Amino acid sequence: MRYGFWLPVFGGWLRNVDDEGMEASWDYVRRLTLRAEELGYALTLIAELNLNDIKGVEAPSLDAWSTAAALAAITRKLELMVAVRPTFHNPALLAKQAANIDRISNGRLTLNVVSSWWKDEATKYGIAFDEHDDRYARTSEWLDVVDGCWREQGFSHEGRFYQVKENILSPKPVAQPRPRLYAGGESETAKNLIAQKCDAYLMHGDDPETVGKKIADMRRRREALGLPPMVFGVAGYAIVRDSEAETKREIERITDVQQSARGYANYQQWISGSKLEQKISLEDYSVSNRGLRSGLAGTPEQVRQRIADFEAVGVDLVLLQSSPQMEEMERFAQQVMNG
Repeated sequence: MRYGFWLPVFGGWLRNVDDEGMEASWDYVRRLTLRAEELGYALTLIAELNLNDIKGVEAPSLDAWSTAAALAAITRKLELMVAVRPTFHNPALLAKQAANIDRISNGRLTLNVVSSWWKDEATKYGIAFDEHDDRYARTSEWLDVVDGCWREQGFSHEGRFYQVKENILSPKPVAQPRPRLYAGGESETAKNLIAQKCDAYLMHGDDPETVGKKIADMRRRREALGLPPMVFGVAGYAIVRDSEAETKREIERITDVQQSARGYANYQQWISGSKLEQKISLEDYSVSNRGLRSGLAGTPEQVRQRIADFEAVGVDLVLLQSSPQMEEMERFAQQVMNG
């Protein structure tokens, strides 16, 4: 199992806790990332949102791409998975930018391709916002252009959304034949696109049985296309404690919706802007990316068993969130990864 972590570009993951002791600043993410590399974490996911959907739109949030470039220069082993939304990026220019960061990191850049869901954010930044299926149509064409620019000198494309004539991109990425492309999505449109054009499938938090069914489904889609196996990752919010009672108290603390409701309107937009397979609960609202559903909460022995259950159904990568992140990632590495 590979262990990754979400970079806290929003200052935390808890919608009900205002100050998680992990400010959205370069100083904090730099220290956290360097320490995570020392602890043996394999990957960080750098989310891309220009507004803060966890703490409220007025709260700070870090830019994904400049942060990734800075981290590429100071890390040595960590995979840097940068979320990218086709709606916000010309594909040929993004391919050039990504290739350069890949060079800085010596082949450690990967992309998490996300079809945008937040209409208000797009409006505030002057970006046209497509409806769900149109967003995926754009993403499909965007992927063709990025892939073509990475692989081929003189690449041309004439499509509904993008036109590129005899592109020159040099130097090409170190990672060949291309940097790995991750993506997640639960609609039929999303799953078909990911199976066809990406290398890895990322899932929101869920129990191992549910995740196993999703993996089996994506494997069938992939095999039907005659393509090689995918990598599978799942999100999880980690709470490692010495007893079940301590774990329960921490879950009660972070799911108390009365503490803060500033991000609730943004969350409602995410629900309406996405096509999700399952009903959303207030517990899911409280912790980003349905992280508590993965069940990585309990004693070290219980969490290790849960991870073994995920591994048994085909999960290759666990993407962790925790709070406060520095302290909790130290604990997780000591008691779970190396326990």
